Amino acid sequence: MGKGFFHVPAAVNEPVKSYAPGSTEREAVLKQYDEFFNSTVDVPLYIGSEEIKTGNTKPLSPPHDHQHIVGKYHLAEKSHVEKAIANNLEARKKWAALNWEQRAAIFLKAADLIAGPYRDKINAATMIAQSKNIHQAEIDSACELIDFLTFNVEYMSKIYDDQPESDKGLWNRVEYRPLEGFVYAITPFNFTAIAGNLPASAAMMGNVVIWKPSDSQIFSAKVIVDIFKEAGLPDGVINVVYGDPEMITDTVLASPDFAGIHFTGSTSVFKGIWKKIGNNIDTYKTYPRIVGETGGKDFIIAHPSSNAKQVATAITRGAFEFQGQKCSAASRVYLPKSLADEVLAFVKTDVESFKIGAPNNMENFITAVIHEGSFDKLASYIDQAKEDKEAEIVVGGTYDKSKGYFIHPTVIRTTDPKYKTMTTELFGPIVTIYVYEDDKWSETLELVDGTSEYALTGAVFSGCRYTIEEATTALQNCAGNFYINDKPTGAVVGQQPFGGARASGTNDKAGSSQNLLRWVSPRLIKETFVSPEDYRYPFLGE
Repeated sequence: MGKGFFHVPAAVNEPVKSYAPGSTEREAVLKQYDEFFNSTVDVPLYIGSEEIKTGNTKPLSPPHDHQHIVGKYHLAEKSHVEKAIANNLEARKKWAALNWEQRAAIFLKAADLIAGPYRDKINAATMIAQSKNIHQAEIDSACELIDFLTFNVEYMSKIYDDQPESDKGLWNRVEYRPLEGFVYAITPFNFTAIAGNLPASAAMMGNVVIWKPSDSQIFSAKVIVDIFKEAGLPDGVINVVYGDPEMITDTVLASPDFAGIHFTGSTSVFKGIWKKIGNNIDTYKTYPRIVGETGGKDFIIAHPSSNAKQVATAITRGAFEFQGQKCSAASRVYLPKSLADEVLAFVKTDVESFKIGAPNNMENFITAVIHEGSFDKLASYIDQAKEDKEAEIVVGGTYDKSKGYFIHPTVIRTTDPKYKTMTTELFGPIVTIYVYEDDKWSETLELVDGTSEYALTGAVFSGCRYTIEEATTALQNCAGNFYINDKPTGAVVGQQPFGGARASGTNDKAGSSQNLLRWVSPRLIKETFVSPEDYRYPFLGE
């Protein structure tokens, strides 16, 4: 299963376009945005070659203009999920047997389609569906998804090329088989790239997939489906269903052919799925692979030797880009007393300079949070902070959902290091600051490590190498991605493999070969050329 005479070029990260005023890319994406915004789409279920419209639909609306309808999507019944599974298993017969180079070609073509004719479409769809400004859409739905597809092909070729040693008279080889059955992909709203990668990475390794996108990402998910279809992905390899998540999941997990789950979402949902898998374990033909990336309560801690402006910029970008709706977003910050006022002054100036509104106005840095449920939750925490004596609003603290779900980026300062917003995952543009005494650096590191059940991302700022080393050691278990003198967001495929431990997931590092290895079941084949004809070993001689 090695590469043989096939050569896969080394992947290179996709360049990010600027979308500066007057640029051709800016005009093109705004034109596509207007086209999508002023038309409607009817999104079916995708099962094999069929596009099924059940007639039971829900509307699609932009978070920044929630009364405006850009389309509808059709909800699956249990029978549709069962049909999708059966179709998957039929498609698996050819797909699993297809040479890996042929599978690779499909996803490399998909990457080129995104880089070229679909770039404006997938960016504009992400701006509308998830209310991302153009920079956030570009680095996500275009660049990161391109990177996932191209780097994963390179990783796949290296996996297949990894073969055991052989001795004289025998040949050892490893066959990297797809899992026996199908994989279930559950994807989140916040990254179009994740929505594309979770089903694609499993499919690339020869698996068939049931994909359930988030209800809040279906508009841009349809563009991914269109891309995969144009790239030549055979019918039935990735079947797409929407609807009642509990019904879909229960139907999937009841199948004896369920072989694995690729998940990004909430910790509570992931734990519930894990329990169901455990309860059904006697049902399955094989032990299912469970791969999940869940929540985070991500931190920044600054040493007194830090550069105040650098720390402030890390807070501003790390906490508020995409309205804080990144799994890696900074939401708790520990500042030394000697620097706190200076840092917070810079942050306040930044926040007060933000323009807020719809993403097609490219002066807006901040847009809407994803839906009303998120808005109401965030507003309640802001209101509570206004009442609590151990908290104060430094900047922000306002919100408005009359047209869109707009939460003004909010900085809370607390005297309690275990205050609610220091410990609870909020998934929005709220960051909480705790100020520690300068001589309590080591104790504060222990506080950072012990505060949260999560362990996704974290950052340390310091101008002192000894304290950097101390922090790197003390915080080794509370962040799967650890950043030194940088914000805790912005992992790049091929450069910073992403994932966390504790309640943040299984840490299988999306954007690396480690993740792809979860979607194969290796078979070792040993072939002996001249087989023994006598059982006796030399030691048996007289």
